[in-house]
Amino acid sequence: MAMPSLIPQALAGATAGFPVKVNPKFDGSGLDLTSYKYVTSYNNFYEFTTDKGGVKELANQGWKTDPWTIKIGGLVENPFKADVNELVKKLGGIEERIYRFRCVEAWSMVVPWDGFPLRKLIELAKPKSSARFLKFTTFVDPKSAPGQKRRTIDWPYVEALNMAEATNDLAFVATGVYGKPLPNQNGAPIRLVVPWKYGFKSIKSIVKIEFTSKRPVNTWQQLAPEEYGFYANVNPEVDHPRWSQASERIIGGGFSARQPTLLFNGYEKEVGHIYKGVNLRLLY
Repeated sequence: MAMPSLIPQALAGATAGFPVKVNPKFDGSGLDLTSYKYVTSYNNFYEFTTDKGGVKELANQGWKTDPWTIKIGGLVENPFKADVNELVKKLGGIEERIYRFRCVEAWSMVVPWDGFPLRKLIELAKPKSSARFLKFTTFVDPKSAPGQKRRTIDWPYVEALNMAEATNDLAFVATGVYGKPLPNQNGAPIRLVVPWKYGFKSIKSIVKIEFTSKRPVNTWQQLAPEEYGFYANVNPEVDHPRWSQASERIIGGGFSARQPTLLFNGYEKEVGHIYKGVNLRLLY
């Protein structure tokens, strides 16, 4: 699990809290890291393009992600706005966690994210007893993000978690990758990482987090509810209507490199209790 000898500097993003220390609980033991090259050049970011390989170029043509303000509100005792760098400092810096990453399109990576537990932000906001969900909203800037000129999606992109998911120890807010600030194409300067769910749940470039009593409808659930549910937990036993989810292509391992998909992406021990009694076939 060797780290690259040279990692390019990110073009923009939050810069506070580096260098980082690895959280030994999430040190990726037994996992092979996906190279920085693939992590930062192969991903979905429809705000820019539906072409995975074209995101990097389009996201770095003048789009500014520093400075960046995030707004926390809704059913909380302590609503606030904060610059991302100031937020990192307020929450006590950042750590590195190595997580599996599984896309709904049946490909996977192993990524060393840098950031802080979402739980820390929740504690800072002090949610009211009526808060049951967190709604995450990304930016709207069609001048910089050409994909937002297309109306195939009702921008801005929205995602959500219930409170049990959001306060789970795995739920993570990333401001970096591979020990460097997040590049624009990876969701600079601040994004969500929920490794037991399909990748579209890990919303990029967050500008607002709202605590709500009613369950929000996330973007892909709104677009195609027969294909994308609210939970979007990785589950090899529940196929996408158009392809199998039983296995996954390993990015960087060659097109034929595949492996079996694990329930909850291998994190059943950490999150399985959240869904006790839930019909994961019906509530996908």
